Amino acid sequence: MPTGTFGTRGSIGLLTIDSPPVNALGLAVRQAIIDGITAAEADASVEAIVLLCAGRTFFAGADITEFGKPPMRPDLLDVLARIEGATKPVIAAIHGTALGGGLETALACDYRIASPTARVGLPEVALGLLPGAGGTQRLPRIVGAAAALDIITGGKPIAAARALALGIVDRLSAPDDLVDAAVAFAREVVADGAVRRRVRDREDRIAADRAEPGLFDAFRANNPGLLRGVRAPANIIKAIEAAVTLPFDQGMAREAELFAELLHSRESEAQRYAFFAERETGKVPGLAADTPVASIATVGVIGAGTMGGGIAMNFLNIGLPVTLVETRQDALDRGIATIRRNYDASARKGRLDAAEVERRMALLTGTLAMTDLAGCDLVIEAVFESMALKQTIFAQLDAIAKPDAILASNTSFLDLDAIAAATRRPDRVVGLHFFSPANVMRLLEVVRGARTAPGVVATAMRLAKRIGKLPVLSGVCEGFIANRAMGVRMAQADALAIAGASPQQIDRVLVDYGFPMGAFQMLDLIGLDVIGRDSTGRTLMGDMVARDRLGQKKNGGFYDYDAQRRATPSPVADEVIAALAADRGIARRDFTNRELLEQLLYPIINEGAKILDEGIALRASDIDMALIAGYGWPVHTGGPMFWADTVGLPAIVAALRALAAQHGPAFAPSPLLERLAASGGVLHRAVATPSPSLTLERADHA
Repeated sequence: MPTGTFGTRGSIGLLTIDSPPVNALGLAVRQAIIDGITAAEADASVEAIVLLCAGRTFFAGADITEFGKPPMRPDLLDVLARIEGATKPVIAAIHGTALGGGLETALACDYRIASPTARVGLPEVALGLLPGAGGTQRLPRIVGAAAALDIITGGKPIAAARALALGIVDRLSAPDDLVDAAVAFAREVVADGAVRRRVRDREDRIAADRAEPGLFDAFRANNPGLLRGVRAPANIIKAIEAAVTLPFDQGMAREAELFAELLHSRESEAQRYAFFAERETGKVPGLAADTPVASIATVGVIGAGTMGGGIAMNFLNIGLPVTLVETRQDALDRGIATIRRNYDASARKGRLDAAEVERRMALLTGTLAMTDLAGCDLVIEAVFESMALKQTIFAQLDAIAKPDAILASNTSFLDLDAIAAATRRPDRVVGLHFFSPANVMRLLEVVRGARTAPGVVATAMRLAKRIGKLPVLSGVCEGFIANRAMGVRMAQADALAIAGASPQQIDRVLVDYGFPMGAFQMLDLIGLDVIGRDSTGRTLMGDMVARDRLGQKKNGGFYDYDAQRRATPSPVADEVIAALAADRGIARRDFTNRELLEQLLYPIINEGAKILDEGIALRASDIDMALIAGYGWPVHTGGPMFWADTVGLPAIVAALRALAAQHGPAFAPSPLLERLAASGGVLHRAVATPSPSLTLERADHA
């Protein structure tokens, strides 16, 4: 049970909340805060109150176990009113993180002191919500409307030093000295007359904002992408505008109205689903909690290209030595130079200091000798997608690597079992499919082969989190989860362009839906030769490559580009598309945006259902997270499987049947979709009957 403990140091009351693991603001914690304030007020010797938390963090936010349940009193607003109405000054002592309701609690205190490693923030926008306990009303009174807009619509945590500069906290303690520093601060407050300093009463910053009536319209105009397809940022702007234009209590009422609109919106429901789905991806049924996990202290990476270099950076970032192998010195030098250039760019942006850049680079060793990988705990192959090449490399690694080393392939499409068969240790082989750029993209597909040992799976899943990735377990099939599901979108985009829709219309439909870029924009960015070089028959991308149209890197692609890489429609692309349509005898026509959206996205839902039905993915929610984290599927839709349920499975099945009648059996609804649509089932909650490649309890690894 969480506890609230009240004690004193002379005239300073210490109210300590201890509710592991993160002091979430659940009912018992809320009541403990109120009870502690009451106890402090009743003690005549107490002249000021320090509110602090035991354990690793200050209040980290709401209690997620209460999400979706009826509110219980006292609610957080009751708690904050009690703090603000206290008869004695209250000082918040912040360590760890103060996020969401945690920061709102601190803002209701008179003063705030933080440890130098603390972080604060209001991340509710990631759940499709706004801070609903006064965050939009109090924060602007401290930092001003412009900074509050950036902080709350961005949702990112703020480091203690910046919080101090902005005035969110009043001072920083020395490391490991927060409680003593908070008591000393409280004594200063008492010595200065125990002045109450309620944030709700401050007017100086918002008075200046009232002199800029165009502030909010300018923010909207300068951030169109922030508002596309989602409601939370728009309501946050309105709430902060209310803080500037209305008295505090009226502003709080407006915040409550805007919060309620979001709470019951489809977008917030989808984002809250994604919040929980993300936490589920690391849970592997049948994988015992005590499964031994290997210690990974040294890493080898084969291939110093864009992907290999990005993979190496993930491990350098957490302080692990990396041996980077190439076959030619010029390629190795180029790869190492690219890694340094990436780190130098981060340093110029203030994300790293020069000493940290050098520390990370010192952990990197380049070599042309595969034998230098002999001591590595983990070796990741990141070479060209050729089965013959990968099998050759794994056969070499089998002879070089130490017996307990984990051998991983970054293959994005190929059969991991065939790669593992080149070794005498297939139980030590796993797929680690990073997405490009590997040092940035969050998704890491952990691919379990038919003989991959449970301990190797457990190690890979834990290591993914250690390097800041979102691990999703996949069985073996062509393209695994994300590439297989999204591959059908590319096929449909090609087909629709040949049938008469322009690349610009197709891309616009996808961007309006919420993707960061359209299908053809993405191809131009990646490079048409990367995707189209292995085509055996005549294809749209193959014809573009034959015209030396490689995308942004050479001559343009489906778009033309100026020196600043601004895109305009390409007459050459239109000519290539029209020629291929004529060669195939296709009579081109116009398409409505609705037709395009259905033909582009419904097949992804269908493919996702097949992936689940085949046991390639463990859960429908894993497919959603793979596409959100790997392909930028808009989180406010919840991912394709969640979105399917909002559209209605009977409607999707009917649309797929119509497409199948017109275009062939590739559109035929999957058996799982048929079953769920007929039974009134829910797709996004569906789980797989595990395939052999995902079954963890097998005799050969008992």
